[in-house]
Amino acid sequence: MDFSNVLMFLTKGLSAFTWANGVMLLVGCVLIWLAVKKEIEPVLLLPIGIGCIFANIGMPAGDGIPAELQDNWMNIIYRAGIKTELFPLLIFVGVGAMIDFRPLLSQPKMVLLGAAGQFGIYGTLLLALWLGFNMNQAASIGVIGAIDGPTAIFVTTKLAPDMLGPVAVAAYSYMSLVPIIQPPIMKLLTTRRERLVRMDYSPIPVPHLAVVLFPVIVTIVVSLVAPDAAPLIASLMLGNLIKESGVVDRLNKAVQNEIINISTLFLGLSVGATMTASKFLFDPAIGLQWDTLKILGLGLLAFVIDTVAGLLFGKLMCFISGYKINPLIGACGISAFPMAGRISAKMAQDEDFSNFILMHAMGSNTAGQLGSVIAGGLLLALVKGLGFG
Repeated sequence: MDFSNVLMFLTKGLSAFTWANGVMLLVGCVLIWLAVKKEIEPVLLLPIGIGCIFANIGMPAGDGIPAELQDNWMNIIYRAGIKTELFPLLIFVGVGAMIDFRPLLSQPKMVLLGAAGQFGIYGTLLLALWLGFNMNQAASIGVIGAIDGPTAIFVTTKLAPDMLGPVAVAAYSYMSLVPIIQPPIMKLLTTRRERLVRMDYSPIPVPHLAVVLFPVIVTIVVSLVAPDAAPLIASLMLGNLIKESGVVDRLNKAVQNEIINISTLFLGLSVGATMTASKFLFDPAIGLQWDTLKILGLGLLAFVIDTVAGLLFGKLMCFISGYKINPLIGACGISAFPMAGRISAKMAQDEDFSNFILMHAMGSNTAGQLGSVIAGGLLLALVKGLGFG
């Protein structure tokens, strides 16, 4: 018996383990701690953290991994649900079933705030290009500013799959930090008088037929204007139609629970499994991966610029309307539904407990959800139109 071969196989895992893998194991543990102890996006950060640990003990996922590791179960899940874009789309079906578009339909002007809340995406794209990222990478970094995990993953998978790990972690981490990041910006950019503005709420009655037709019309229009956004908008509106039709209760419950939960679990695991030490931290051939820190920093900048742009546009609407529109609702023109809408409403109540702007904020927030999907599609069209996709 050749004991040297036996010893080699027994120590195979340890011999391939590096200090960088050890650091990434700690990163995975930190993500798990944030999910369990701090309850920060636990549904996603927990499986991402576990996937990160798996990736660094011999079960990586993604492109460019050694041939002998490509058939591990994490990579099979990655190819089945991330490479095909299936998981983000299934999640969007569930998100669509949770959204009520009535506040937006009764206040169509909120669409303007949803558009303003995407400004940081394109500003950050230009900055990323200036810092040396190529067009595909810059677009993937910019879309973090939408604060919409499925959209960020969908766009990045198509344009820069090698950056999927840091982009996904940034998108979901910043989404969970909305209650921490946005309030100081709101206070800095608005006056107390503006935060005290009361908004009359006499909603236009929305007929059931309009609520049912809305997802169908939006799918057709957006798909014609931005074809690359068609899969995202179609899945989001499919979920909404299932809910609003009122005739498929079992499907409605399934997409809001089992389907979105299973998809989120597998998406988190497979995204986490792309966070290998060589891609995320240290590559022996090129040294430290400084690009990871740049991605996280630029993603945060995109989020901040989107919030600022939404608030400034909200202030403009406030002035033009004669102080009839509270500019705080501009901050939730990003996605991060429904957390951003609730934070804007809470900020108004912190100044005056009897000031209720929640329905207005939700109108802006649902507009931001639509805006983030359209922005993702326009980014894909931009990159392809310039010959980079």
